[in-house]
Amino acid sequence: MTLVPTASSTVGPYLHIGLTPLQVHDIAKDASKGEKIVISGRVFDGEGQPVPDALIEFWQANADGKYATPEDSQDKPLDGKFTGFGRIPTDKEGRYSFSTVKPGAVPGPGNTLQAPHILVCVFMRGMLRHLYTRIYFSDETAANANDPVLGLVEDAGRKPTLIGERAAGKAEYRWDIRMQGEGETVFFDC
Repeated sequence: MTLVPTASSTVGPYLHIGLTPLQVHDIAKDASKGEKIVISGRVFDGEGQPVPDALIEFWQANADGKYATPEDSQDKPLDGKFTGFGRIPTDKEGRYSFSTVKPGAVPGPGNTLQAPHILVCVFMRGMLRHLYTRIYFSDETAANANDPVLGLVEDAGRKPTLIGERAAGKAEYRWDIRMQGEGETVFFDC
């Protein structure tokens, strides 16, 4: 009898090795423009239990809606050393938190305009492939209603899984990631 590795083989629990020195919690530290915000939340597995060893990457445009990459050819200003990239692990309770600036709107497919958002990539043990999702902002209702990517989510009841809720009177948003089950976060094929 020969045993063959299957898709149930995992990539963990050591996915953090080599990535710890590359963690960036304060994406906004070098930004000169825009509203400074904090985004925090938790990552939950399919049983509703916190995921203590997920790794989350964030990538976003600056406050003017320009990405810090040569591939962004928009005639908008770059913002100093603002890279728009961060990478953070969850703690023992599945919590994460990072600070950044609220991004501006960026062009979308078909000459549309996308609502301000942050691109998110989730890594964790047990997943052979990382997952992509987005954070939109609860105080961008009109822009969210016209966003071409958010509009791809056919089940209106699942759209809130992509929207960070702003705390009253604060520049803070709460956004949880649920890997499976009730309230499962919408993930995108890329």
